[in-house]
Amino acid sequence: MRRLVALLLFLVACGPAPNTPHVSKEPISVRGWIVDVAGVPHGANAELDAVRRLQQFQATNVWIDDAPYVSGGVAENGSFLMLDVPPGNTTITFSAPGAPSAKLSLKNIPGNADVFIPGVLLKGDSVALLQPNAVTVRIAAHVDRPTPTGATATVAGLGVPVVNAPAGSMADRHDYPNPPTAVRPVATFK
Repeated sequence: MRRLVALLLFLVACGPAPNTPHVSKEPISVRGWIVDVAGVPHGANAELDAVRRLQQFQATNVWIDDAPYVSGGVAENGSFLMLDVPPGNTTITFSAPGAPSAKLSLKNIPGNADVFIPGVLLKGDSVALLQPNAVTVRIAAHVDRPTPTGATATVAGLGVPVVNAPAGSMADRHDYPNPPTAVRPVATFK
């Protein structure tokens, strides 16, 4: 009887604690870029405004509660990348000057998907999608061209069709995207 009790105690001590965070076996990637923060005063001209946004993006943090193994961040140009995000239903929080906890909700995201969200505007405690038609949710598959799966995911309240994409086209899922720049240099040197 003592051996049985000792064995049970040993097994309980060796097993993972309940509700312990872990890395999903089918993590997703989330990429895109922040355009601006709503309600923040703009610079006097395009160059000053570009400097303001650069400083704002440098001060921006991004995280997911209860997902300690997610990696990524926000680049100086506003692009963001998050890897090892749990699939299913997740809330991403951006914290920037002027938007202390802008939440971006993802729902029904299938495992191993790449979620691309261009043109995000941070607004206080929420986000607005400035390019809703460009939001994509894709999964690598053995197909010749993008093919709808029939499933729908929800990104910030927007229904987005889940698409099977050629595996070769998914190489960018681990890279920060390049947002279009509105500011062009006044002079160029050769």
